Amino acid sequence: MGVTCVCQVPVAEGKSVQQTVDILHKKLEQLGAVKQGSFCVDCETYHATGNVSGQPSKLLYVMHNSETPLSCLALFEGGPCLIADANFDVLMVKLKSHFQNSKAHKVECRGSRYRYCDFLIKVGTVTMSSSARGISVEVEYCPCVVPGDCWNLMKEFTQSFLGPSVPELPSVFAAKPEGLFAPADSVDTMTQYLELFNKLRKLQIPGSNVR
Repeated sequence: MGVTCVCQVPVAEGKSVQQTVDILHKKLEQLGAVKQGSFCVDCETYHATGNVSGQPSKLLYVMHNSETPLSCLALFEGGPCLIADANFDVLMVKLKSHFQNSKAHKVECRGSRYRYCDFLIKVGTVTMSSSARGISVEVEYCPCVVPGDCWNLMKEFTQSFLGPSVPELPSVFAAKPEGLFAPADSVDTMTQYLELFNKLRKLQIPGSNVR
């Protein structure tokens, strides 16, 4: 994995979520990008039980990515993260006396993968309770692992199909010494998805029903 940026794309005026996604697909194909299958990222939210009286319940997010099917990521709210194998979901069931699954808060992002030269692009529809909440775009520049060395190139490429909706440098990079990226474990990428999911949980988009 290389430097990866995940961002939200606004729904085009007068269009539905799916129509906007179709527009993005056409723009990518016009650039010469080739479709390479599909992808899925999901996130389940757990509330820690048995907290000290008066203190807010701490959240645990368990995330899966189809790019890394044999592992999952557990992120504590404002705390450390854990990379585990897929059987971690079974462990969470056994820990239900300590962590309560908030099924209503499960978020999924599904869509298509495209390859264009050294770029991998994923356009996804973010859904919650079968309702579309927004559109995500993930852009990965595969040959580089240092954001400062390739961000301008990524920004220019992203602008070619997103126009004015080009994202700023993700905040997850600013916390790293010299801006180094950690590509091997995909923590930075999943952290960006989690930030996007939490943002979209609070939004209600007109015409959001998935068809």
